[in-house]
Amino acid sequence: MRVLFWGTPDFAIPSLRALLGEGHQVVGVVTQPDRPAGRGRRLRASPVKEIALEEGLPVLTPERPWGEEFEGELLALEPELSVVVAYGHILRPRILEIPTWGSVNVHASLLPRLRGAAPVNWAVIRGHNRTGVTIMEMSEGMDEGPILLQREIPIVPEDSATALYLRLSELGAEALIEALAMMEAGLLEPTEQDHEQATHAPKVDRATARIDWSRGPRQVADHIRGMDMVPGAWTLLDGQPVKLFSPDAATSGSGTPDGDTSSGESQAPGTILRADPGEGVLVVATGEGGAVALSEVQPPGKRRMGADDWLRGGGPEPGERFE
Repeated sequence: MRVLFWGTPDFAIPSLRALLGEGHQVVGVVTQPDRPAGRGRRLRASPVKEIALEEGLPVLTPERPWGEEFEGELLALEPELSVVVAYGHILRPRILEIPTWGSVNVHASLLPRLRGAAPVNWAVIRGHNRTGVTIMEMSEGMDEGPILLQREIPIVPEDSATALYLRLSELGAEALIEALAMMEAGLLEPTEQDHEQATHAPKVDRATARIDWSRGPRQVADHIRGMDMVPGAWTLLDGQPVKLFSPDAATSGSGTPDGDTSSGESQAPGTILRADPGEGVLVVATGEGGAVALSEVQPPGKRRMGADDWLRGGGPEPGERFE
């Protein structure tokens, strides 16, 4: 099949590689333009562009994916199908209809749940115990098209958004290849979504990532795991931002997560209860009399590190408070 591939982040790479590995003819790749990145703010190609160039594939990087000139470039590629995986723009109907077989999307949730830009993050933040991928026909509305195929996986209590993201990227590639094989055999039956059951997963940003210590320990831990890596859950200590990772939660009356019988019940949320470099643990009070233990941090201007390294190097003392 002649496939036009749309994608930008590393989440899309397994799907692109799977298409090539299964012998589909990828006639072109559309991805976001090079963007400034890193401390030097040098222009950097998207992960998908890097792979496409390695494979010798034609690459298009429009600032906006519309207009007569861009449409002409797509028509010249004569695609039979567009495959869209985390591209980063909503595509207009004129663009979706260019391939003879239309356009399909690999979405990292079990639609109609978690429509939007950050389904992996919000699945963790909201404490879901299952998620998956959906292969769907694309329509004008965001993530509203008919479902072609879904595959489901569990979310375990230790899952971070980063770990789940990697698993779903591989699952999405497998589901895509299965869906295309069924499509070519005429075995796919599109199913309309139940729009009344839809939930949304908006883009996460720095403001969203700030930790609210007044929430219960499970909610705080889910928030931290759901914001893992990018953008990273953060809080203030002495007016300076600190990112926190790898949480473990305990509820009121059950002690702190590391087994200590003390808890946050009598302490204001955000108060540091324990700061033990020997055990590499930082225990912080939350709402509902609970506490969260953290084993990784990123202090201002430094790399992500174990809590033990931070505490040995002059980290906070018990009684100090995150805000």
